[in-house]
Amino acid sequence: MKSPRAVRFAFQPLYSLQTGGVVAHEALARPGNGTVPELLTQARREGRLAEVDLGLAIAAVRQDETSLPLHLNLSARTLGAPLAMLDDLLAELGDAGRRTRDVVLEIGPPFSPLPAERALAGMRALAELGFRLALDGLGRGDLPLSLLVEAPVDLIKLDRSVLRGLPDDQSSVAVVEALQHYTSRTGTRLVATGLETDAQLDAVRGLGIRIAQGNLLAPPTAAGPAPALLNRAPATAAAPGPAQCVGDFLRPATTLPETATCDEVREVLAAADAPSGVIGVDELNRPRWSVDRTRFLVAVTGPYGHALHAKRPAKRLADAPHTIEARAGAMEFLELVTDADWGRTGDDVVVVDDAGRCVGVVLVTEVVRGVAEAKVEAAAALNPLTRLPGSDTVARDLARRITIGEAFVAAWLDIDAFKTVNDTAGFAAGDDLIRELGAALTSLSGGLRRMRVSHVGGDDFLVVCDVDEIATVAGALLDRHWQADGMPVTVSLATLVCASGSIRSYQEVSRLLAPLKKRAKAVPGSSWVLSRPGSERVEVLRGIGTRGLQAAAG
Repeated sequence: MKSPRAVRFAFQPLYSLQTGGVVAHEALARPGNGTVPELLTQARREGRLAEVDLGLAIAAVRQDETSLPLHLNLSARTLGAPLAMLDDLLAELGDAGRRTRDVVLEIGPPFSPLPAERALAGMRALAELGFRLALDGLGRGDLPLSLLVEAPVDLIKLDRSVLRGLPDDQSSVAVVEALQHYTSRTGTRLVATGLETDAQLDAVRGLGIRIAQGNLLAPPTAAGPAPALLNRAPATAAAPGPAQCVGDFLRPATTLPETATCDEVREVLAAADAPSGVIGVDELNRPRWSVDRTRFLVAVTGPYGHALHAKRPAKRLADAPHTIEARAGAMEFLELVTDADWGRTGDDVVVVDDAGRCVGVVLVTEVVRGVAEAKVEAAAALNPLTRLPGSDTVARDLARRITIGEAFVAAWLDIDAFKTVNDTAGFAAGDDLIRELGAALTSLSGGLRRMRVSHVGGDDFLVVCDVDEIATVAGALLDRHWQADGMPVTVSLATLVCASGSIRSYQEVSRLLAPLKKRAKAVPGSSWVLSRPGSERVEVLRGIGTRGLQAAAG
């Protein structure tokens, strides 16, 4: 069997879709004969799986020529190996000048041969050594959900087989949305892999994924990735995604022990891929000081600078580090910068985890640009009359509720005989009326935290809310006397109450609401009708001649 040391490696970058920069690269083994799975299968038959698996990781470290965070692949079976088998990998990392915190171990399938408790124990042991962990191949392997929930991981890599259906396959969209919701709630990061087309890239951006990898962005190369920027703009404006957090703008940090001398810092800053600054960290990787490249080099290269500072601690010329947690919102970050009245907004800001350990840096300028671009995209999607978003907002919320099995109400609101309103009171009065309706819906959604509103065009609005919220929504809209330049106006509200599992897609909701809207408009006065998927019964709850709850055949 070919020795792992003889296997060559290609390195493929992972990109931040927020900053366009390379945030890490993954080592991909390229055996001269056969494939990596075949190599590992043979090793398992010979009882040498962990030895060969870790040998590949060691060879990858030896062939890596960059200072970027490095992703190494491990089989889940190797999690059951004795911890002492990691000694050679740790030694190789030490020889390469790498620390475990700069390495992400991607744990891949199959998971089933190893009991979940043993796999968890193995991952926790790796995390205690300082490694960051990722679960690889989600969607093509046998990863149990219980392990996904309990694993101490920083990243989850979504397999290309799931993303292949984007952007048209609604099942693929629903799966990605559900996982994005899960990762945002747990503080982990979702990575899209295997991107091959611009349409896939636009789709994952629109769904809020912040890290991506694939041949579309950059293929694996023997020398490793150059830190080039990803300048691919979406073909269409993406729907506003999840709120941005500081972690979305993360860049690798250049760190040295807090005892480093000025000469050691100068050597790092003078390297070919010189960073903008250096962070001094303690033995637990907590930031203790920060050095800005320009100010530091001016100090040590000036008159008598070398004689004064060379062998002395670098912290003499350092500043106290500005830190912020990775989960902090981007807007919270900008408010912190403003409130602190920082005079050095060009410096690296150190991003820390819950334990105060350095996980990377961000630049104020990149966060400002990212927030501004997100605001522009969101504004472009707003209706100019009401400043409400288009149908994508309700569509995303409906898809999320359907995916996780929530009960909900979908509603379609419009103005009765709106053409007559325009023909009689004029277009300006019609526009004012639409603005009033939009303002009323905006006010309602401010008080009902689970309500989402879209202005789909003209006099049509979509609403999705919890079942116990729809009565409040209907009362606020139907009890009000609407008018356009003194002309009385009525509105129609068609609602579909969807129990868990009763509906399959946003498209099905739209199809079922269409006849309900027609039924509501046939009821005199401001009206409210209600039905359920799978039922032909339509309840007329409001309208001239109705008293309380009244049923009518649909």
